[in-house]
Amino acid sequence: MKIKVCGLRQQENIEKVVALQPNFIGFIFYEKSPRFVGDMLNEEYIKSIPQGIKKVGVFVNASPGHILNTVKKYDLQYAQLHGNEMPDICRSIRQKGVSVIKAFSINEQFNFAMLNNYKSFCDLFLFDTAGENPGGNGKAFDWQLLKRYDNEKPFLLSGGIGLDNIEEIITLSKTLPIYGIDVNSKFEIEPGLKDVAKLEELFSQVRVKKQEEAEA
Repeated sequence: MKIKVCGLRQQENIEKVVALQPNFIGFIFYEKSPRFVGDMLNEEYIKSIPQGIKKVGVFVNASPGHILNTVKKYDLQYAQLHGNEMPDICRSIRQKGVSVIKAFSINEQFNFAMLNNYKSFCDLFLFDTAGENPGGNGKAFDWQLLKRYDNEKPFLLSGGIGLDNIEEIITLSKTLPIYGIDVNSKFEIEPGLKDVAKLEELFSQVRVKKQEEAEA
């Protein structure tokens, strides 16, 4: 199970999270988000983050030009599209050599069949909770809805993930293609500032479980 830590922007905090060696680290380039990076990121430092940690830029209904310029500026590997982007947008970005994560807000009404329109142009899907904001609502959706998912494309699970429900996700991952988890608001001291001690506990739980399964 991969771990993505999203919504970082403060230099010292980023360095501490990088030391934990997450699989992905996310920066939000959406101005209406309380975790919007603004001009806080140290460009040279972000570029120097070890290649084993994939850097993700999160965008909401941004133009392909803006996305590609930002990807180049910070040497990002992934663009996470968290708005109402159509498949053509995903395709145009991916054709430029940028990996694409397409996020979808899940509720009872979500039509999983529409994912077929996107799967050829995305590297990963991300399933988040439908709410007031495009992400970071801090609430989990009914994960049993994922049993309707009939696609082979791996996905990241997001929305309200915390230390209290990680065991449930690990169990779910035995029957669903959960590639990893995307954590944000449940591991914060304030928006954009991660609680490193809580993240250490999460990493420990996930990695210990992985080790146990490998030895089983």
